[in-house]
Amino acid sequence: MCRTVDLRQAVLARNDDSARALRTALAARGTASVNLLSSPGSGKTALLEAELGLARRRGVAVAALTADLATENDARRLARSGAPVKQVLTDGLCHLEARMLAGHLDGWLPPECRLLFVENVGNLVCPASYDLGETLRVVLASVTEGEDKPLKYPTAFGLANLVLVTKTDLAAAAEFDEPAFLANVRRVNPGVEVLKTSARTGEGVGALLDRALAVLDGAQPHRPVMAAAPPHSHEHDDGHEHGDGHTQGHGHDHTHDHAHRPEHGHHHGHSAVGENA
Repeated sequence: MCRTVDLRQAVLARNDDSARALRTALAARGTASVNLLSSPGSGKTALLEAELGLARRRGVAVAALTADLATENDARRLARSGAPVKQVLTDGLCHLEARMLAGHLDGWLPPECRLLFVENVGNLVCPASYDLGETLRVVLASVTEGEDKPLKYPTAFGLANLVLVTKTDLAAAAEFDEPAFLANVRRVNPGVEVLKTSARTGEGVGALLDRALAVLDGAQPHRPVMAAAPPHSHEHDDGHEHGDGHTQGHGHDHTHDHAHRPEHGHHHGHSAVGENA
């Protein structure tokens, strides 16, 4: 008797096993991981650079791993914060996977690191289905992207523990409809916190750091309804290849070491678009 095997389901199941192992290993060493997802051009790198710099000034031991299809530009920018940074080039794969991430962290992640920020590949399709063993999953959307973004990418927004609106300094020029955006977020992820940020003006900078530290200290992150049975998205993003789950990326740190390596918060008074939006 013939059986049809869903290869995608099998790949995701293997990834989930790897994610559980990585989450356990990070927790054992006292490190919380923050998985950042967004479309290209959302301002994710600029905001992360500001958060890393603030963490360093506060004496919080942080590190960042950033993934991209090509170039080490993001790692160079993030390294200006003074935090340990590593670039992962995925060679066309449109997402990170847990086993891949664990391989790049092995031997690199500083032992004193309390918070690890993972800047995922820039798109909202492939990364949404892959658990990276994160403690907190954050989705970012800029005011220039349109209020219907959560409806176009319900898996990414529906599985978020936190949503950040970026580039709020451009909200007026972009005619950003904040109530409409909030309503759309609520439709796919009821109860998730939505915060406004601008790396340019400093609005909301530090909110992500505070939420991550609160979770590290034992606060329970928002639990999305989708988390019980995450759907496997068939959404489509522009300009990104879709990997088959088997391609292996290559890691590069910001000092240009090209050696290949195998292989969810408390509120702290920051301005929110909608408390429990």
